Amino acid sequence: MSVLIDLIVMLGMLVVVPAGLRLAGAPELDRMRRLWPLFAVPGAVALWLPRGLPATALAACYALGAVLLALHAPLRLLRNLAASRIPAVAPAEIALLTALVTPPVAATALVAERSGHPLFGFGLGILALTVPHFHFAGFAAALVAGLVSRVADSTAGRFAALSVPLGTLLVLIGYFIGDWAELAGAVVLTAGMWTVALLTWRSVRGGQQDRITRLLLATSSAVLAVTMVLALSWALGEATGLPHPTLTWMAATHGLGNALGFALCSVLAWHRLQNPTDHEGRTV
Repeated sequence: MSVLIDLIVMLGMLVVVPAGLRLAGAPELDRMRRLWPLFAVPGAVALWLPRGLPATALAACYALGAVLLALHAPLRLLRNLAASRIPAVAPAEIALLTALVTPPVAATALVAERSGHPLFGFGLGILALTVPHFHFAGFAAALVAGLVSRVADSTAGRFAALSVPLGTLLVLIGYFIGDWAELAGAVVLTAGMWTVALLTWRSVRGGQQDRITRLLLATSSAVLAVTMVLALSWALGEATGLPHPTLTWMAATHGLGNALGFALCSVLAWHRLQNPTDHEGRTV
């Protein structure tokens, strides 16, 4: 399982985050996107080293990049408030701000896990799973929810852009409060992600002529419909004691599905949506 998790985390660090920053439509993030490999490559190397000082130092380098990225969130919020733009608290903007502040959560867990020390009472296994969770259920999910909300400017779109960040926050709080709080977060997050899947299928995919883009959007929607059922079943089982998938099974199904089927397909599809001239000639 550790090899699979490390590969998933590498995908998040090296592909999903920089590709997502390109999609955010925020020019102030361009420099951070160009510098991102300087932080992400050491973080990726840290995954494959034995726990200890070298791995911790490389993970700390990644954490520095994650913190620098997160600092753009309050600066962007203050700048928008001062200029009375967007508006600053629009659902799509809240989703983007959430995406920017979730990588430090993953990076903090990575530093603790690579150092071999539990953090806030959480063992190394949970810390290792927290790293991919806040790359994909955090950064990727919030970013895509915001993108969908911009296109599907409706009550459902606004619900998706708000419920995904709220669900992510509740899941994080549930880590500290207990299984029932985490279940509540999973319910809210699932509702938001299912809404993202539905809007992607109907509003975003429906208006596209390019077959590859339609296939990528369809895949991301279908995968979300399945993987979030697994997330709910696991959270419900943890809270009630009912039979539920093991963490190994969740990593191989829910984790891998969300990483490849949802996050990767989504960022590829949205890149094609935002840059149609890059593939129009090949499609024809």
